[in-house]
Amino acid sequence: MVKRMRAISVREAGGPDVLELVELDRPEPGAVEILVRVRAAGVNPTDWKGRARGSGLDGVSAPFVPGHDVSGVVEAVGLGVRLFAPGDEVFGMPLFPHYVGGYAEYVTAPPRHFARKPAALDHVSAAGLPLAGLTAWQSLVDHANVQPGQRVLIHAAAGGVGHLAVQIAKARGAHVIGTARAAKHDFLRDLGADEVIDYTAVDFTDATGDLDVVLDTIGGEYGPRSRGLLRPGGTFVSLAGSTEPDFLLVEPDHAGMLALADLVEKGQLRVVIDSVFPLAEAAKAHELGEGGRTTGKIVLEL
Repeated sequence: MVKRMRAISVREAGGPDVLELVELDRPEPGAVEILVRVRAAGVNPTDWKGRARGSGLDGVSAPFVPGHDVSGVVEAVGLGVRLFAPGDEVFGMPLFPHYVGGYAEYVTAPPRHFARKPAALDHVSAAGLPLAGLTAWQSLVDHANVQPGQRVLIHAAAGGVGHLAVQIAKARGAHVIGTARAAKHDFLRDLGADEVIDYTAVDFTDATGDLDVVLDTIGGEYGPRSRGLLRPGGTFVSLAGSTEPDFLLVEPDHAGMLALADLVEKGQLRVVIDSVFPLAEAAKAHELGEGGRTTGKIVLEL
């Protein structure tokens, strides 16, 4: 088995140009850990924000290997592991908010931070699901407990989290309203959105009616303006900043991963991929993501 691996390292705080392709020692699985050969890694806002400041959410400083989302194949298992065996295809968001180092050919992490990859997804699509999917699931299901018939507003509904949140809310039987530019309205209707609001042309506060749940992925003035639309007892969830009182930070969740996989297998959830880049072009992936105009997810393929 190879002892070295390719990886992308953040050498210092800065722009996409501080990402560099390096060669590192391949990790070894410890007790109750699995070694996963990464086939694809999701690219998320936490990655380019961490690169820009030169540190992860957990305070780890450059140089470090970014990446939370991975999909791949179990290469080896550590002492005591019974959940997976070598050759199993898995996907997950292990160790968050620590970087698992997904922008690399191999990662190690606890097995219950992964789930079996749905057969309906290839590795690229599976790598785009964990962080964004768990964020949407924990917001709408675990926290808001969305119920059939409830009116749910999702801001930036065509984005990485948003497009999955639309489908999860719809699978729960909700009436789903999304905000997005007009060019993305057909896309959102195809995902199941009942109403779509062009926020560049219409004030969303005049177009929604009373709401049961709001999922805010934008922040700023969207928070207080959205809260005013909630019915008594309604739920507001912010993903936009830790200063918000209703801020939610996603966490590793084996049960949530299984629930997402089940929705995929039932045909109720699909991952839309905006762009795919080879590992060596991670800087281009970050440039695209920071532009804020993507539809769905960006993924690195190894």
